[in-house]
Amino acid sequence: MTVLLLRHGRSHANTSGILAGRSSDISLDDRGLAQASDLVERLSSVPLARIVHSPLLRCAQTVAPLAERCGLEPMVDERLIEVDYGSWTGRSLADLVDEPLWRVVQQHPAAVAFPGGESMPAMQARAVAAVREHDLRLREEHGHDVAWLACSHGDIIKAVVADALGLHLDGFQRIVIEPGSVSVVRYTETRPFLHHLNDHGSRFDGLGHHGKGSGTSSEAAVGGHVPR
Repeated sequence: MTVLLLRHGRSHANTSGILAGRSSDISLDDRGLAQASDLVERLSSVPLARIVHSPLLRCAQTVAPLAERCGLEPMVDERLIEVDYGSWTGRSLADLVDEPLWRVVQQHPAAVAFPGGESMPAMQARAVAAVREHDLRLREEHGHDVAWLACSHGDIIKAVVADALGLHLDGFQRIVIEPGSVSVVRYTETRPFLHHLNDHGSRFDGLGHHGKGSGTSSEAAVGGHVPR
């Protein structure tokens, strides 16, 4: 099963240097709206079976044009919501860098629990559980590999990608996930494979066409990669 992990388009908070967190009124800016529109063309050849998104406005806005093109009703999954940053929500990043916890967030996120919010391990656990549950249900429904899309937030997607790579949460800050980017993970019976990371330009031709009886292997060959 193949999941396209889409970070929402650029928002007004992204350009103002504010930690938006779960603020419900943060919308896409003009660039973000253009990124959402561009997705329709970029993913035009991908037969998406499902579109799931965080309940926050910026994610709903990002998937709206794509969902209309696909004729799909987007599903909201609360587990894909942004990290609960607690009392850090709404504060400027310039101020937060002076907080003692900031360095821990960057170097040892597995030890972080935001004041009045959630811990980073709890965030990763619920996000990974959501992605793997949707993946399993789609496998049961279709009986073969299909592509689906999950639209969420930077730290959420980084945590899911880290899990797919077998990377400890303390290393997830090494992963870059920018607004409007798409990362692609294919889950197999044995392990996940990362096909794209922080991608802004690919058209993703061929994704979701691994259907039953395709004759391709999901495993990497020794010393190389089996073509999809």
